[in-house]
Amino acid sequence: MNKTSKKSNLPKAEHYLYSVGWSETDEAFVARVAEFPSLAAHADTQEEALREIKDVVSFVLNDLQENNEPIPEPFGKRSFSGRLVLRMPEYMHRQLALEAMRQGVSLNQLLNLKLESSL
Repeated sequence: MNKTSKKSNLPKAEHYLYSVGWSETDEAFVARVAEFPSLAAHADTQEEALREIKDVVSFVLNDLQENNEPIPEPFGKRSFSGRLVLRMPEYMHRQLALEAMRQGVSLNQLLNLKLESSL
């Protein structure tokens, strides 16, 4: 595989999940990227901070690719099955099962309702 075709498989910096917010401590806007939690960029404006973090991500992606290191898949391209295994204390399981029975719903339905109301 030549370098050009390898590079075409490389995710683009724009495909990652970014957030930008004001930091009172830093007295600047701080941009972060979810898939690379250790990265951050600071700037005087939101736009500059976002531009900076995207430049950093582009550099990191190229560096990872050149060193044959794993590249995180952009969050937006990930698929989710909708299944989740959750461990909880026995007393909590019992209380939730009792609540579901009282409401006449399955435990799964009860948990989905509780999770949805917290989003």
